[in-house]
Amino acid sequence: MRKLKEYDISFAGLKQGRYQFVYEIDKAFLQLFNFDEVNDIHQQVIVDLDKKSNLLELHFHNRGTVNVNCDVSNEPFDLAVEGTLFLVVKFGEEYNDDDEEILILPHGEYQLNVAQYIYELIVLSIPAKRVHPDVLNGTMHSVVLDKLEALAPREHHNTVTIDPRWESLKNLITDK
Repeated sequence: MRKLKEYDISFAGLKQGRYQFVYEIDKAFLQLFNFDEVNDIHQQVIVDLDKKSNLLELHFHNRGTVNVNCDVSNEPFDLAVEGTLFLVVKFGEEYNDDDEEILILPHGEYQLNVAQYIYELIVLSIPAKRVHPDVLNGTMHSVVLDKLEALAPREHHNTVTIDPRWESLKNLITDK
């Protein structure tokens, strides 16, 4: 994937210290991962890299909006999202990403592609339940909401007379 090259961080030539990388994420980025659960996206991802003598610490921060459909009304809306992700990169004999917070790169590696981590950060920062703010505050009026209201179960206040013998048996249980 040639388009993911812009997410390579070449750390070999960097001196020890802190560095910052900023990425503007749009719908085209998510399409590289075949993720189509959002209508549109405008996110800024900041990667703070702290290079130490024997490891790298990466702090990912995302902030922005995603345009999604409401789970209740199916109306599209912009949802503000943000999140963080922390990753430690160590060096060893072979590549290992079994631990979600520790990545082991083989000795001699000189760059790290952060596209997968940015993708995971963005996808995990989007809530599973997406409800339009107008639905929450009760100001949205739509055909879908009217139909849901019409189909909602109603409480029936039927007065049912209970046989007095059963009533006295209930008292046996509660009189302890």
